[in-house]
Amino acid sequence: MKKLFLLICLLGITSTGFCQLKSRTFEEVDSLQQIQKRKIIVFIHTDWCQFCQRMKATTFKNKEIIEILNSNFYFIDFNAEEKRNIAFNNKIFKYKPSGNNVGVHELALQLGTINNQIVYPVLCVLNENYEIILQYNNYLSPKDFKLLLEKLEE
Repeated sequence: MKKLFLLICLLGITSTGFCQLKSRTFEEVDSLQQIQKRKIIVFIHTDWCQFCQRMKATTFKNKEIIEILNSNFYFIDFNAEEKRNIAFNNKIFKYKPSGNNVGVHELALQLGTINNQIVYPVLCVLNENYEIILQYNNYLSPKDFKLLLEKLEE
């Protein structure tokens, strides 16, 4: 009986352990689009944003959401305060400092600005031609995010 219980526990751990969200870089997506065209979902966040961290801990850990994202979209987990230069869509985007250890990346501004401001977290959805088709700047629960993904798949 103990062996059976152990086996069930191990199977449970391994089946959930392999269900991980594949996060891509902007450079990878440029190459992947040449092979298979997909919509791109960019999660723009910061380390200090509580709602961003909550989304990472809940929404992006949800098994159904992980499966949908991995199967049908290219997902980019993007820290808006990233300091490295990023080549995307034939352009180079850079970090723009605005004070001591404070600043924002040009690409975060490009993709995440809504009504002339950026409020975290931001979900930006790009079509296969890198055109913004949706921007949303608020926490999304797993249930609400799943509904959004289903609409994007239509």
